[in-house]
Amino acid sequence: MATYKAHNYSQMILLPISLEDQLLPGTLEWAIHKLVEHRVDTSIFDENYANDDTGAPAYPPKILLKIVLFAYTRGLVSSRQIERACREHITFLALACGMAPDHSTIAAFVSAMQAEIVSIFRDILLVCHEQGLLGGTLFALDGLKLPSNAAKEWSGRCADLRKKQQKLEATLATVLERHQQTDAAEETSVSPEQSRREAQIKRLTHQAERIEAFLEANEPKIGKAGKEIQSNVTDNDSAQMMTSHGMIQGYNGQALVDDKHQVIGHAEAFGNGQDYGHVAPMLTGAQAHCTAIGMDEHALKGTQFTADSNYHSEENLRACQEAKVDAYIPDTHFRKRDPRCASHARHHPTRAGQLTQDDCTYLPEEDSYRCPAGKRLRMHARRHRIRDGIYRRYRAEASDCHACVFRERCLQTTQTKRKSLAIFVEQAVPSLSQQMIAKIDTPEARSIYDRRLAIVEPVCANIRTQKRLDRFTLRGQAKVNVQWVLYCLVHNMEKILHYGAIAA
Repeated sequence: MATYKAHNYSQMILLPISLEDQLLPGTLEWAIHKLVEHRVDTSIFDENYANDDTGAPAYPPKILLKIVLFAYTRGLVSSRQIERACREHITFLALACGMAPDHSTIAAFVSAMQAEIVSIFRDILLVCHEQGLLGGTLFALDGLKLPSNAAKEWSGRCADLRKKQQKLEATLATVLERHQQTDAAEETSVSPEQSRREAQIKRLTHQAERIEAFLEANEPKIGKAGKEIQSNVTDNDSAQMMTSHGMIQGYNGQALVDDKHQVIGHAEAFGNGQDYGHVAPMLTGAQAHCTAIGMDEHALKGTQFTADSNYHSEENLRACQEAKVDAYIPDTHFRKRDPRCASHARHHPTRAGQLTQDDCTYLPEEDSYRCPAGKRLRMHARRHRIRDGIYRRYRAEASDCHACVFRERCLQTTQTKRKSLAIFVEQAVPSLSQQMIAKIDTPEARSIYDRRLAIVEPVCANIRTQKRLDRFTLRGQAKVNVQWVLYCLVHNMEKILHYGAIAA
């Protein structure tokens, strides 16, 4: 007959565990523990607590900061997930020193760090500077667009939201009428159908009242073009953004990365998916950090700065000029002019027998042109700027070109609707954009710009893929910014672990 070892689940056992021994040197959790313990000044949190004489003792900010940072390295963003990990995971238990803060404490701590997060980021950046991890010669900027804790369906201009409210109220009135008619015919006992209708009425009433309250409390959002853009009822600081994963309602996390060891010099989240105005605040923030950690007040002056074509705008180029950085920001047609791409199928070679401007006849008495088919190309614009030149623009009627026998030889593509001519008038003063186009087409500039991919793209990949930040869980730009900077803090701590030295 088989025999087995005796076991009793009601018995008590004692497990001797050294919390500090669970934080093995060389691991990221050990680096977080040492850096927060010895290099981060958490006394800045003291004024948030008024429990000197009365009230329960608070959880130490160092403990909460370690827990949150380590949770972000494991892809745990939810405060409830972090609470559970503090009760079940030995590494979290070690970092928490045996404490188990609940989810509301963790969530409140992260949400309330809006004033302290800059100081904490600078403390870690100072460590990077002291250990020589900052090159300070070449920086690259890029962004990570992520969905937020906001419903895309609750977006729209104020007029659209008002229509949605009226539609909800009309639906509510219909449901209420049916509910009253059914109640009069049914017995006094509550049926499942009645319960369902009551829940529907409650939901529709709440949604209509929510839109009404939002419209009363908020003015229409105005974009940079001076026109109204979409607001969002759940999080009005967020915006709709087009990404490779489709349209999202979220934020654009920006990171300015140093070339030497990919340390993030400045991080900030914006509620704007367009990057044409993000260079100025990022350069200003990076310079403020450099000054705060003891670097030269003009530390960015003369440094090389790269960003992709999404950042190519007069506003961004002017910001680079004012900051006195050597910028390399290509335009959207940069690759088309690249000699290395000349053989690609997307570039259309000139067709044999194609008609040009010389095939059109100028009629001085009418100030117009006559095309080979005998149709008129009339004045459309007297001063039209193309690159660094001023041109007079002439164009034909779309109906004249629609069935023209010369259409294939005359128009540039099959999608072109009408023939147009640009006649050079005079040389224009090159804009900042045109100056950048001329600069970026040089072999030296292309070589510098090509380094951007290896500087900043791995940083975004590390945060999104390795640290598993696939969405922001908070609402409001200030709170989302805290979450984004904390993730960038984790990235910088990882660089210190790999390339710096941490005291044991």
